[in-house]
Amino acid sequence: MKRWKKLLLILAVVLALSQIPFAYRRYKLGRLHAAIQQLDFEHVKSEKLGGVTEFKGVIHVHSFLGGHSTGNFADIISAAQANDLDFVVMTEHPSSNFNTAEMTLKGDHGAVLFVNGNEVSTAAGDRLLLIPGDAQTADDGKRSTQEVLSRRTTGLSVVAYPQEFKSWAASSYNGIEVYNVYTNARQINPVVMFFDALWAYRSYPDLLFATFYERPAENLKLWDEQIKQTGTRIVATAGNDAHANIGMSLNDSSGKTVLGFKLDPYERSFRLVRLHVFVNLPYSGGVDFSSLREGDLLAAISAGHCFIGFDLFGDTTGFRYTAHDRNEDRMMGDEIKLENEVRLSVDLPVDGRIVLLKDGVVVQDNSTVSKLEFVAREKGSYRVEVYLSQLPKPAGDQPWIISNPIYVR
Repeated sequence: MKRWKKLLLILAVVLALSQIPFAYRRYKLGRLHAAIQQLDFEHVKSEKLGGVTEFKGVIHVHSFLGGHSTGNFADIISAAQANDLDFVVMTEHPSSNFNTAEMTLKGDHGAVLFVNGNEVSTAAGDRLLLIPGDAQTADDGKRSTQEVLSRRTTGLSVVAYPQEFKSWAASSYNGIEVYNVYTNARQINPVVMFFDALWAYRSYPDLLFATFYERPAENLKLWDEQIKQTGTRIVATAGNDAHANIGMSLNDSSGKTVLGFKLDPYERSFRLVRLHVFVNLPYSGGVDFSSLREGDLLAAISAGHCFIGFDLFGDTTGFRYTAHDRNEDRMMGDEIKLENEVRLSVDLPVDGRIVLLKDGVVVQDNSTVSKLEFVAREKGSYRVEVYLSQLPKPAGDQPWIISNPIYVR
């Protein structure tokens, strides 16, 4: 055999061997897909919780108005409908030439409530989600973080990218974005993701998320610390940070795509992680989901009446976390006094591992259960993380649900 043929043969063998790990990773995604389907089959919906209704949606979404997204309004509305979302919170980047908050989606579109907001960068380089947005955001880059927060008298102000935030001494922010898809995705090894996509994109495009998803340990620690240090209630949110701008395409002279693919279309981004919110609504016999209003939604989120659900791994609808004593019942985000015995109760729609934390420290960890009862004997902020240990690793080792705290005072 000629030397060049031998070299080609060796190269072919090396290339084939290098693909074995990726073939195995695709096999594991197939197992994960089957396990998720089984969980969805076992899902048990909970009853209505104390006169409030559960809505699901996404926060931190950008369109073409932001300057570095190609997504249009029709794509976003269609993606929200395909995911059966009740709300979408837009967070457009400001422009010095026009009011992006005024121009973006807002109100009811296709039976989905859209809330207009902005993502701003302050003079200190801190980034905030201001919901709803306003015309002044165009100048917020010249203001200090405290000045931006202080000028807001209504709405929701959320610290975005907390691992980069510097102005923790500032006051008046309502929440912290403890998880962000884009921040997590920055950890991707592009070579590994390229071959993962070659092997699994056609069969399991959504589950490629599982190859890099990790618990946001640093951000959760920051959140716990801020609650303890300030003594205030701070809501946790998750950011889809949807841009629909990752991929490759060949377009004709009119801009129409002739050939190409997109790794992060809105429909996929909206499936990864969602915020489930409990809203007080007039209720008589059935839920009219079209009755959701912006003010009620933002009030519920600000109150912490919500939880983060990584719904890609199974629908988290039906998760319940409440507190009770002899005189009152409370839910996530609420305060309850430690005058009588306070019982914390957790209910899951499927069996899972329930981890209860007080001020960020684990106080109870139960596996393969659908309920947890805990008597709180000390003051503190008590929150819940839920894991689906029955899912193949690494997905089974990462949070499925992150609740907001109940504050025992």
